[in-house]
Amino acid sequence: MADGEGYRNPTEVQMSQLVLPCHTNQRGELSVGQLLKWIDATACLSAERHAGCPCVTASMDDIYFEHTISVGQVVNIKAKVNRAFNSSMEVGIQVVSEDLCSEKQWCVCKALATFVAHRELSKVKLKPTVPRTEEEKTEHSVAAERRRMRLVYADTIKDLLANCVIQDDLESRDCSHMVPAEKTRVESVELVLPPHANHQGNTFGGQIMAWMENVATIAASRLCRAHPTLKTIEMFHFRGPSQVGDRLVLKAIVNNAFKHSMEVGVCVEAYRQEAETHRRHINSAFMTFVVLGADDQPQMLPWIRPQPGDGERRYREASARKKIRLDRQYIVSCKQAEMPLSVPWDPSNQVYLSYNNVSSLKMLVAKDNWVLSSESNQVRLYTLEEDKFLSFHMEMLVHVDTAQAFLLLSDLRRRPESVELVQQVDEDDAIYHVISPALGGDPKPQDFIILASRRKPCDTGEPYVIALRSVTLPTHRETPEYRRGETVCSGFCFWREGDQLTKVSYYNQATPGVLKYVTTNVTGLSSEFYTTFKACEHFLLDNRNDLAPSLQTL
Repeated sequence: MADGEGYRNPTEVQMSQLVLPCHTNQRGELSVGQLLKWIDATACLSAERHAGCPCVTASMDDIYFEHTISVGQVVNIKAKVNRAFNSSMEVGIQVVSEDLCSEKQWCVCKALATFVAHRELSKVKLKPTVPRTEEEKTEHSVAAERRRMRLVYADTIKDLLANCVIQDDLESRDCSHMVPAEKTRVESVELVLPPHANHQGNTFGGQIMAWMENVATIAASRLCRAHPTLKTIEMFHFRGPSQVGDRLVLKAIVNNAFKHSMEVGVCVEAYRQEAETHRRHINSAFMTFVVLGADDQPQMLPWIRPQPGDGERRYREASARKKIRLDRQYIVSCKQAEMPLSVPWDPSNQVYLSYNNVSSLKMLVAKDNWVLSSESNQVRLYTLEEDKFLSFHMEMLVHVDTAQAFLLLSDLRRRPESVELVQQVDEDDAIYHVISPALGGDPKPQDFIILASRRKPCDTGEPYVIALRSVTLPTHRETPEYRRGETVCSGFCFWREGDQLTKVSYYNQATPGVLKYVTTNVTGLSSEFYTTFKACEHFLLDNRNDLAPSLQTL
């Protein structure tokens, strides 16, 4: 089947459910627990369609609920595999509500789930997915970066909580209006029966998530004495399986209450027999609730008084998680055109800025409407106009090993400009202060504060990536002697074309500050681009023998 109209992803699964009174909560809206069960089932069917064998839920990424669903409306859930790795795969899920009378539709939420293929007697090696549309290519490429972030999720949260300085307002709050946290504590036990299990005998991941949402809602209700609305769920990570006959103990408590929202922590433990003393930790999650008034606006909430010890720890960690959540939602979720070019750098957002840096470049690379503007000396210049951005893409073949080219260009200190390494964040991310000559007759040279993120390929045929974007640092503010430049998305991709032959591609999303140097005659300015890009080729050829020891680490 040709690309375009009529094409459908072979892993795509759609589920449509009419919301009946038995599916709703006390407000007559679809219970989030029921929605989670439908989401998990749809995603599992998509994963199994690709794997050709049973699959189990490994995790569900953060979910932000944008709209509630009422009785009589239809829930349309679409799931497809974005990318398959060795034995796990990422499934993208989109949930839309539909009013059958008015024909209106609303986006409820988007979700990303990880499923693991499971066979009893043999190890599973999943076949790769083959993206065809621009959307599929983008999701396929960015899935590798999301997987990277997932694998270090627990360590990331631990590090961010340790490094995050949160203003502690326990002493300044009016204790006469505080609710003791212990009053919100909930403990409930569920017996896993055959209807709660999937076709493999394991408890549905969606069923466990639904039970967790239930106890979390009870805990939230005990604080606000009203019917709360769930707005956000942080990642569900299943640490082990559960089967029919297991007893699941679900515990929930309000960790902290802010002005208009509260965080509830939920923990799930499993045991098989009543005589067992050891319980298996199945899952943990944090859920954010609000209380909506008649005008659908969040209402003020009572303060929470934590118990000494672990209660105070959970209280402070909830404050840190709120800051992390807001940073993450701002950096990762918002559209590129809606965010400033330079985003503040601090330990609480470094993981998400790195993710945004690499994923933005990969999304630019995946665009399929690049236009060849000119070609000279075996260098091609492509352009792409979208919204207020004008993007450039230059490519050439260089007789250098791909890993060598990647290593040489990933260290910005090797560049001819004046470059200072400000901070080596980790093995693959660093922040540089770059000073470049004046451009287009500008009397002042430019300086940049650049986050450079490098990534090695996950699979054969994928490129090495060096992504660059501007950040702001309090230690390196704008000074009178330089004109502060900014880049929202730029970088290199390197494809192996053969032995000692690499296709080098440079991408740059030109921002309004750069556009004044780019007239309608793009070719008129191209000679400067060509000169710079060809100088990159000479640099690679001149230095290709300097990195023999470094190549051993790739």
